[in-house]
Amino acid sequence: MTAEPVWVGIDLGTQSARALAVTATGEVAGSARRPLCSERDGDRHEQDPRAWWDAVAAACREALSGVAPERVAGVATCATSGTVLLAGRDGAPLTPALMYDDARAGEQAARVTAAGLRAGAGWGLPKLLWLLEHHPAEGARLAHQPDLVTRALTGETVASDESHALKSGYDVQNRCWPQELLGALAIAPEVLPEVVASGSQLGEVCARAAAQTGLPAGTPVIAGMTDGCGAQLAAGALTEGSWNSVLGTTLVLKGVSAPPIGDDSGVLYCHRSPDGGWLPGGASSSGAGVLTERFAGRDLDELGRRAQAHEHDAPLAYPLAGRGERFPFAAPDAHGFMLGEPAGDGAHFAALLQGLALVERLCLDYVSLLGARVDGELSLTGGATRSAYWCQLRADVLERPVRLPEQSESAFGMAVLAAAATRGRACAEVAAEMCRTREVIGPRAEGAGRFRDGYVRLVGELEERGWLRSAVARHARAGAGG
Repeated sequence: MTAEPVWVGIDLGTQSARALAVTATGEVAGSARRPLCSERDGDRHEQDPRAWWDAVAAACREALSGVAPERVAGVATCATSGTVLLAGRDGAPLTPALMYDDARAGEQAARVTAAGLRAGAGWGLPKLLWLLEHHPAEGARLAHQPDLVTRALTGETVASDESHALKSGYDVQNRCWPQELLGALAIAPEVLPEVVASGSQLGEVCARAAAQTGLPAGTPVIAGMTDGCGAQLAAGALTEGSWNSVLGTTLVLKGVSAPPIGDDSGVLYCHRSPDGGWLPGGASSSGAGVLTERFAGRDLDELGRRAQAHEHDAPLAYPLAGRGERFPFAAPDAHGFMLGEPAGDGAHFAALLQGLALVERLCLDYVSLLGARVDGELSLTGGATRSAYWCQLRADVLERPVRLPEQSESAFGMAVLAAAATRGRACAEVAAEMCRTREVIGPRAEGAGRFRDGYVRLVGELEERGWLRSAVARHARAGAGG
């Protein structure tokens, strides 16, 4: 009998490199993680890109330590979106890596927006300009975070994937670099890498990489996607109208649409799906980070239990950490607020939990206004799913069932992508076989509609403060019957 194949997914994150070996039925045959270090100082957030390969290689070796080499059928890598550096002709790093949330390229972002592409300081294209201005070097080329890993795996220069290239200005609709825009920004074509579709084969694992990682020489190396897309694949949210809501430090919503979803405000953008459709999504500045910010050092599980007693008397809150919102509206001056005084920490915590669920509902209403279908399955992933009460509360506020996948790691999603690519099958089909459901939670009958008034009040308050456009507010109120 032929040994059951496994596919390896690699997630190169902020704090660690993660490797998973996954079977065709979704069993994790091996897993490992290695830490990564960052340097932060105000707007600056850098990593040493030379550390990435060592961490990836060590994680792969451990993850595959109990897996027979002949079982390994493919490998794909995801990484943080918008993390870039300059590399030389030989692929060696010439600069530190500017991480996804490095915010020093604000002036460059304004120039990119003025040239015709709405971009924030966290996008790769403004950071490329910043790097070229601050670290000029002959022969320097743009490299995305996973590019260093795929080059080391294959032992040769390989293309970038279009998912990571999106925030570097790559035109995913026409599948080309926008020469007019880049010319206006004085970016030479030779600075930019070749780009291929996610799911394309980039090459094969070379002998040197095989010795370092435990991946057999000749293993297909598949072009990956960003970590957010990887999490979406892991959740199995790949049929039209399905959405994956990732609630961790921030809230990220990603869905599936046959046509691309346009958004003149620029808060929602679309990745290409490996299956040929589109993956619209947006990232809010709201999220569970506000809980750790407000209740630093406290037992959040205990506060969650206390919050249940204040479900009916909690004040209305807009739970924004810091200043500025990115999705479902762009408002750099937005800030969190609470209408009324909470009766203690339990009520305060309840207000924040409810407020985050209300923002999540507004995100779904916004994408539906843009024409995206939202009638499919809604899966929840991220750290917030550890709280059974919060999952139930979100189902009640959203007034729809929510699905909790068994696996939600981006590395798992890359294993799904590698399996689909090497087997010549659609990602959605393969995900249906590999991605399991842990639980489905429906809204409580006794809670039907009882958060609608609070939702309408929050929408009105955001509109009155000038952050939420009136057209979005009207659509949200209409959906709530208000």
